[in-house]
This record gives sequence, C-alpha cells and structure tokens, in this order.
Amino acid sequence: MANLPNLSDLRLFVEVVRHGSFVRTATELGMSPSYVSKRIGLLEDDLGVRLLHRTSRQISTTHQGEKTYEWARGILGSVQQMRDALAEDDSEPQGALRVSSSFRLGRNHVAPAISLLAKRYPQLEISLTVLDRPVDLLSEGFDIDIRIGQVPEPHLVAHRILQSHRILCAAPAYLERHGTPTQLADLAKHSCLVFRERDQPFGTWRLTGPKGLESVKVTGTLSSNNNDIIRQWALDGHGIVRLAEWDCAKSLNDKTLVHVLPAYRWPADIWAVTTGRLSESTKVRVCVNFLKEQLTAGPYALWPTPGARQPIRS
Repeated sequence: MANLPNLSDLRLFVEVVRHGSFVRTATELGMSPSYVSKRIGLLEDDLGVRLLHRTSRQISTTHQGEKTYEWARGILGSVQQMRDALAEDDSEPQGALRVSSSFRLGRNHVAPAISLLAKRYPQLEISLTVLDRPVDLLSEGFDIDIRIGQVPEPHLVAHRILQSHRILCAAPAYLERHGTPTQLADLAKHSCLVFRERDQPFGTWRLTGPKGLESVKVTGTLSSNNNDIIRQWALDGHGIVRLAEWDCAKSLNDKTLVHVLPAYRWPADIWAVTTGRLSESTKVRVCVNFLKEQLTAGPYALWPTPGARQPIRS
C-alpha cells in the first residue's frame, strides 16, 4: 500500500455505499458527483484495490469493497469514540450527530427542538432526516431515531421520551352522514383512513379496550403513506382515523375532530432509540436528554391529552 487512506475519503466511501449512488451522495453532502467520484478513485489508488463496480445506472461494491466498507465503519466509529472521549474533558458536546424521525413529529416538534439544541451547543453538527418508514440505525448511520410506538429491535437501546396513545377520531360532518360507531365491530361498516404506520400491518388496527387487546380489519376508499395527508382527509370528513393523542389534541379542542370509541386506544409512546447506552457518547446523551426536556415541557412540547395544561411526563 503506497499511501494511508484519507479519513474523509473513507467517510465518503461509506456514504456512497449507503446511498448506492454518487449522485444521491453528492446531493446529500452538497458536493458535485464528479468530485465524489474523483475522491473514491483516489481512495482506490491509495488502497491499491478496486472498491466499486460502476455502470451507467448504478454502483455496487466489489469483494474488496465490502471488506473496506466494514473496516471503514469500524475505523470511523473508533475515531468518533475517541473524539467523544476527549470531549468528555469539556462541557461542550461536539461533532456530527445524525437524527431521524417521522414526518409530522420530526417537522413540528423535533426540528424546532433541535434548533434550540444547536443554539445551546454550537459545536454540534446536526443532521435531521424525516421519513415515514422504519430506519436501520446501524446500516443507515443514524445516531438517534425519535419514533412512535414499539421498539422491537433487541440490539437497540430505547429511552422513553413521553407516554402517549393512539385514539380514534372523525370529523363531525362524517359522523352526521354515517353515524357514530358504538362498538369496535362497527368500524367494518365505516370508511377508515389507513396509513402505513411504522409498527403496524397495513389495514389492521390493534386497540385495547374493555375486552383487552383486539384487532380489527379496516377498509376505506382513501389511504396514504403520509400521515399529514391522512390527517387532512379526516378533517375533510372522509372517514375515521387513528391518531396519536398529541397529534389530534388541538383538533379535539376546537371540535374539528370528535373522539370516537373513547374506551379504545393503543400505546404509542415516543422513544429516542440509540445503538448504545447514553454513557457511551456525550453528544448522544446531551441530545436525548435535551429532546426529552423540550418535548415534555418546552415551547414545542407534545400535548397528549385534550385540554391538558401540562403534558404527561414519562
């Protein structure tokens, strides 16, 4: 090996493999595709191996590229742990921090809270990604995922931010036209607005009520993979929707939505999910604790119960 690999090039290579594209990587990092391609070429020269198969439509890793990817992740992780350990000597957390969350929660609550976090700790370099699908923290390189609902992955560590539930709601106009369901089985006769949620099978709602846990198959003429769209359709009177308490509290207060079947609900706690314990990383610990503080009692707090003067604390 003629030269030692550049850490920045290793980091760039990891991003290229994660995105599967020079163009997507360049867009994400604010670089030109030609620059990304040039740096990967220099990395290949330094290592003396071919890392990627390149075609006009896609790229894929070679056998040596797979090995390099695993080594690079370990090297970069060790470097970051070293930086975190050194930062322990200072009170100021610093370095890159990648956070993910769902669209509505991320845009309306996590993003403004992170804005406050960035002002308090200017040495943090924070990237927030919002998307309505499960994320793989390890393979996608996220430090923290702020999510709603269960955390089934046994290798991750979950820190509860807030206790909440999903409840059933509908616009008064819809209920006037179609009637108000009085029992869970009545939902089969109604138009239900179905969202592909992170932790639920499509078209099946699980709820707990007087008989314990029950599942009900729901159908309707409208469905979407975006919760904002589903919520707006409910406000427009198209059917019954299942929303988090904090997400519909304002609409229930102003009576643009009505609580349906109030004896039924489903746990939908807010979690900060990390790949390790908070003691292992100063920046992750600071961010998780700050988000818990802000989402429970700050200016962008979640309000899980209609009319509540203070949000429920976990």
